[in-house]
Amino acid sequence: MAQWKNILMAVDEGETSLRALRYVARMTAAMTEISICLLHIYPEPPPDFYPNGGVLEVYRAEKEQRAEMIFAESERVLTEAGIQPGAIRRAIHPAAGKTISQMVLEVQREGDFGTVVVGKRGVSKAEEFLFGSISNALARHSSRFTTWVVG
Repeated sequence: MAQWKNILMAVDEGETSLRALRYVARMTAAMTEISICLLHIYPEPPPDFYPNGGVLEVYRAEKEQRAEMIFAESERVLTEAGIQPGAIRRAIHPAAGKTISQMVLEVQREGDFGTVVVGKRGVSKAEEFLFGSISNALARHSSRFTTWVVG
């Protein structure tokens, strides 16, 4: 079973992501042997992307540049709380035909993370029905790891 101090933290630009970062920082700042992987997953280009002249390499570069800003802010929040910079690493992935929750689960398995942290995204009941909820999907599949959902 994965060690719970090996934490996978999904981050984006949302306020709940920032609240989740602050929560993790408060909960883990005094701990030793902590490892936090900041994970950002970006969606595939929209359906009209290519017909409108979109270039995949440009799209990826823009998403990765945005992710770098998210990572920088995330690392700032964690280090200001006392997390050592060496305990933080980054991972960025395109959704690649999968849902965000599927990608988070895939990264969790590959990295043997014992704790997965997400911010609770405010979605309507219709959106949740159509697209699912990341936090609900993680909770359903967290038999070998702990999921923290921060609202």
